[in-house]
Amino acid sequence: MYLQFMKETEEIMRKRWSRILALSMGLPLLLAMLAACGAGTTGSGGSATATPSGPIIVKIGTDYPTTAADASAGKPSENGAHLAVNDANAQKLVPGVTFEFDPKDDVGPSGTHDATVGQRNIADLIGDAEVAGEIGPLNSSVAQAELPEANTASFPMISPANTNDCLTEALPPDCNGSLDKLPVYRPTGKVTYFRIATRDQFQGAALADFAFKTKGWKTAYIIDDTETYGVGIATSVQTEWAKLGGTLYGRSSEAATTTSYVSLLTQIAAKKPDVIFFGGNDSTGGTLIRQQMLQVPALKNEPMVAGDGTQTSSFATTIGAYKSDGSNGGPVYTSVASVHLTGDAANKFISEYSTAYGASSIGAYSAGSYDCAMVLIQAVKTALASGVKAPANSGDTAQAPVFRQAVINAIQNIHYTGVTGPIAFDANGDTTSRIISIYTIANPPTGDGWSFIEQLNV
Repeated sequence: MYLQFMKETEEIMRKRWSRILALSMGLPLLLAMLAACGAGTTGSGGSATATPSGPIIVKIGTDYPTTAADASAGKPSENGAHLAVNDANAQKLVPGVTFEFDPKDDVGPSGTHDATVGQRNIADLIGDAEVAGEIGPLNSSVAQAELPEANTASFPMISPANTNDCLTEALPPDCNGSLDKLPVYRPTGKVTYFRIATRDQFQGAALADFAFKTKGWKTAYIIDDTETYGVGIATSVQTEWAKLGGTLYGRSSEAATTTSYVSLLTQIAAKKPDVIFFGGNDSTGGTLIRQQMLQVPALKNEPMVAGDGTQTSSFATTIGAYKSDGSNGGPVYTSVASVHLTGDAANKFISEYSTAYGASSIGAYSAGSYDCAMVLIQAVKTALASGVKAPANSGDTAQAPVFRQAVINAIQNIHYTGVTGPIAFDANGDTTSRIISIYTIANPPTGDGWSFIEQLNV
């Protein structure tokens, strides 16, 4: 009886220890399985990709014409954004995040900015899930090509320099009614594109006001380069000129590929206008027109007024400053669709930029590009703080649109004070600033070759 009892007790104990051993071996496996199930989850609609070890990588893309004929306009803008990325990393503006710079060049076979190249660039940036957004482009014609794809992908764009009115609004006479392109540029109906440059409606008006009121000129002739920006600003000048009561002797649209303007300039000279307005870039006619004015005796001392497309170090260096003896042609005046850089923050930026890239390489939109990049970086910080996770890697295509939309929301509501002053956007993504700065070629040459004259709040 006793032996039977001992055998039964031994069997019960053996079974209990077997269960305990099984549980002890299975518990780590169970915990590992639970950990594996939770490792790939992300907040706010994220994809099930593994969380990266180490710092979060967020890329800042740019798209500027940085080579060939547009280099003196595009490269300084790219430099400004690059400097912002370097500063953000050095100052650890977003803890746990390392920002990487991803620049693109939109110069095409013609040697100037190219909308087709811009389209390829924006597609490349969108395709990399780690790119939070694009700073740029510089030219409105490139923006036209990039906007539809960026809007469809909920991909943020912030430009320091695009000024064409029709990119954000349906305004007469250029972009209302059948000319309204917003359904093309903004197919989702949502705003994903922002700019800190004041629109051509105000830039053109400021140039006309400066010529008519400040300089006292009453008659004018207008030339544009047939491109989006050039036509837009020329039309704004023409509209304001009529409102002021100025007389317009004519307007000509000349393709950017034109190599000789002498015949046209000779015809203009016969009309004897007080001033010639040019709408376009230095690379699309601005420099050649001003040079060839010297070949027409009646235009050797004729003033020329142009927008920010000619406000480059290359133009200033090539043309040179006005000389009172008339040996170097008439005076040239240009605008920048932003504030003139003054104050401690501006001086600090100019010093830092000059150290990194050289004082002579600073451009009209170097500071604006810096500010655009900082706005995007601040928006990234806000998005992360709200609990939205950044894409885990370049291939995290599920989380990319979620994160980018959070960045867009942050940009739309931002109030940021940068190198160029307070930055905020209206419901269309336009800057709330209406300030235009007027310049002439410096004598003697300093910095980027331009000398500040006055600032207009239109």
